[in-house]
Amino acid sequence: MNRPLPVITERCTGCGRCIGACPPRVLWLQVQDWRKRAVLHDAPGCTGCSLCAAVCPFDAIRMQRR
Repeated sequence: MNRPLPVITERCTGCGRCIGACPPRVLWLQVQDWRKRAVLHDAPGCTGCSLCAAVCPFDAIRMQRR
């Protein structure tokens, strides 16, 4: 499938809004380099709905076709 998947950029603050907006629950908060940030933990489960990108107040998520 050629669905868009979320790409979390360095702008992520770990606020968790994207996690709450994700219907299939494929995003998690994780600590990386002493910072909390969102990560895509189940790429095949992502529906490509883009709700995570729509609710991100920091423009930290962009959708990319894979």
